[in-house]
Amino acid sequence: MDKSKIQNLIKELVEKTGVVVKDIVITPDGADSTWFSVEVNEPHFFIGHDGEALYALNHLVRRMIEVDITDKVKDPESNSSNILIDINGFQKKRVENVRAVAHMMGERARYFKSSIEVDPMSAFERRIVHEFLSGATDLKTESTGMGLSRRVVIKYTGSI
Repeated sequence: MDKSKIQNLIKELVEKTGVVVKDIVITPDGADSTWFSVEVNEPHFFIGHDGEALYALNHLVRRMIEVDITDKVKDPESNSSNILIDINGFQKKRVENVRAVAHMMGERARYFKSSIEVDPMSAFERRIVHEFLSGATDLKTESTGMGLSRRVVIKYTGSI
């Protein structure tokens, strides 16, 4: 599914909630991800309750794209897990905060030369931590725990 079709799908879904879409900006993020930044007048419908409705919108759009892709010939460039929908910058701020925590905890692991456990996070947030610290040669990350208590452990490997 091309980006303009995804943009139209997002606009249609958001407007079915009764919220008017002012603008949707498509921004590539690295080689893999694409951000769909949606500007609306009433963002509280999506970002209230820690963004549960925004996460649901992301999930719904990804599933609809997966169904569309499997109905047709699989396009290697159409990976629905690399699509991120943001409402009025909420998701960007959250990603920046998670990256800041990952950086701080990585520095703490280096300073104390030990393993540091991060507070429990969602799968999306854990993925951000893993990707953010993937380039560090002296740190290794892994997820431990189950369910809502699943967290990232940042391990110092000492190979500087």
